[in-house]
Amino acid sequence: MPLIAFSGNRFLAEEALRETLAARGLNVRDLPRLGGEDVTAETVAPLLAPSLFGDGGVIVDLAGVKPDKAFLDLLASAPVTVAVLDETPPATRVKLYEARGEHHSSPAPQKTGDVAGWVAQRARKTGLKLDRDAALYLAEVFGPDLTGIAGELNKLELLDPPLTTDLVRRVVGREPPGDSFAMLGAATTGKPGEAVTQLRRLLASGEDPFKLMGAVVWQYSLVARCVALTQEEGRVTEAVAAQRLGVKPYPAKKALEVARRLNEAKIRAHLSRILDADLAMKRGLDPGATLERLIVQLSV
Repeated sequence: MPLIAFSGNRFLAEEALRETLAARGLNVRDLPRLGGEDVTAETVAPLLAPSLFGDGGVIVDLAGVKPDKAFLDLLASAPVTVAVLDETPPATRVKLYEARGEHHSSPAPQKTGDVAGWVAQRARKTGLKLDRDAALYLAEVFGPDLTGIAGELNKLELLDPPLTTDLVRRVVGREPPGDSFAMLGAATTGKPGEAVTQLRRLLASGEDPFKLMGAVVWQYSLVARCVALTQEEGRVTEAVAAQRLGVKPYPAKKALEVARRLNEAKIRAHLSRILDADLAMKRGLDPGATLERLIVQLSV
């Protein structure tokens, strides 16, 4: 009988395990499951014998466990189906799974757009008529928390279509987390309302105002350097900016987007306002109000 390993995102791996075993006539609720300190050769050996009715099986969860080769060989040679949950197996274990049985990898989407695509696909699979903006809203609210998204989709199945974004927002009742780059982007395009909304979301989610100010200082230092780069060299690519600034491509990209809307005079004025706000916070003025005033000033 095969050794079947499932890796990747915990939620997706568990789901793949259930579906794979069900296709083989096995119900996960009927199988013993071992995890933690119970994952030993002594504990698992008695469970590897076939039942009176044919194929049996066992589920072994390797979370927090470092199995040795002898233990894995025991599982691979079992006369019953052995399903192994191994979220992040090293290459040596993947090689063993593929050589001695099967390996099902379920990587999780991370970027918002990819998560939204996963939401839309899952909604279609369950027959939910979810519009694109509603899928994007769920992706923004939950990020890569697929378990949380699946729970919300289960609730939405009880509602009559169409499942518009407004309806989904009312049911879920959560606001997307703030984005400090989006906040600065809105400010530099003259959208104080949107910028302040992003700031308030960040503060409401528990972000420390002083850390937010530190983020503003750091991000605007990148912006200022991008302004200087574009003045010296003309059009600068994200890759060049990342290399010259010594940062990863994403912050370089966002800093460039802001820098392209500014010139030296404007960036100097913004840096002066940021310095004044930083000093005001350190002198004891209300940090939330000071930040909000700064964001409005950066928007004009």
